[in-house]
Amino acid sequence: MNASENELKNIDELRELMHSDLVNDAAIVIDRMSDEQRSAAVGELPAEEAAELIDHLVEEQAAEILEQLSPDIAASILEELTSDVRADLFAGLDPDSATQILDLMAPEEAEETKELTRYDSESAGGLMVTELLSFDMNETVQGVFDDLAENSDLYRDIDVQYSFVLDEGCLVGVLPMRDLFLAKRSTPLRQLMIADPISVRDDADMSALEDVFDNHHFLGIPVVNSQRELVGVVQRSAMERALAAHDRSDYLKSQGIVGGEEIRSLPVIERARRRLSWLSVNILLNIVAASVIAMFQDTLSSVIALAVFLPIISDMSGCSGNQAVAVSMRELSLGLIRPSELLRVWGKEISVGTINGICLGALVGLAAFLWKADPMLGLVVGLSLCVNTMVAVSIGGMVPLLMKRYDFDPAIASGPILTTITDMCGFFLVLSMASVLLV
Repeated sequence: MNASENELKNIDELRELMHSDLVNDAAIVIDRMSDEQRSAAVGELPAEEAAELIDHLVEEQAAEILEQLSPDIAASILEELTSDVRADLFAGLDPDSATQILDLMAPEEAEETKELTRYDSESAGGLMVTELLSFDMNETVQGVFDDLAENSDLYRDIDVQYSFVLDEGCLVGVLPMRDLFLAKRSTPLRQLMIADPISVRDDADMSALEDVFDNHHFLGIPVVNSQRELVGVVQRSAMERALAAHDRSDYLKSQGIVGGEEIRSLPVIERARRRLSWLSVNILLNIVAASVIAMFQDTLSSVIALAVFLPIISDMSGCSGNQAVAVSMRELSLGLIRPSELLRVWGKEISVGTINGICLGALVGLAAFLWKADPMLGLVVGLSLCVNTMVAVSIGGMVPLLMKRYDFDPAIASGPILTTITDMCGFFLVLSMASVLLV
């Protein structure tokens, strides 16, 4: 089978999956294609189906496909997406491609997209959708039904749970659709609405959104600007997806995947570059840690049993430090601590680290004593792990705050710094105490 026949087979398979509403399976098929095949296959789909598929892909992959399509096809696909998804994709497009596509979109949607891309992607404005139902407070129920009937095609894809009541563009009330359908047709909306509804500012961050959704069983929250004009709605599902993506990105960064998302269909050179930027730094840091062992090579050769316990001390201390990192990262994201609260965080962590260090040190020290029947070996190993655990939780708790304070990404910096310092301290503590007590 030649290349063109294989491409046609992939396109036919993609069409069949989309017609069967198996969008997740279609996304897997797309992921297995080459770059050229992806753009050709998506371009052959109807705009509505292509938009649904694009919505199920990783943003970087979706943006790459859109850039390879002709601007008119990309514009028609993007017009089928909700405003929040469209804005996120535009943020990942090359500026030239984005400009060409915007020029071919409907003027209203193009302007709306440009407005949304100005928001931080993790703010209420960056997460909100602008597709909503709003009516003037002096409108009657009958007027609303007339509007719904007249604009049914426009409203068809809007997730309608509530309509919003405005006074000169400002949010003054929320109206459940159930109340609207059960009311008399002549009733003004101001008599039916829930006045002064809970809302969030468009610049509210994710921690503020999470607090509102945690305290109220809302499916969506209206978003207003500084003049209290209604500008959109944040859906609970959008906030949950954003939180999951944020946590996933932090995890990938902590593992050395610089740049956030990585999938295996991205170019090999790009994937290698992202990983090497962190791994190369780690080599230098590990050489520094290894130099500590070199300083005490005579001690290590005299008491060879220490070599068994060095990786244990390093690993256990690292685990304790990573726990402290995780708690600090979480509290920073929730706004529960500020970067300046170093002493408070250290006080909380050192108390936990002392208890855990004593327990872990006693266990490892006992194991060393039972293995070699040498109480001094048990003391050296146990005390080293105890002290190093305290050092690790102190560093793990405070480094994310320091990184945040000086505008570095805590997720990237905390891991290698913590690992190197705990290794250095652990090796130094064991070998220096062994030089005094065992040699």
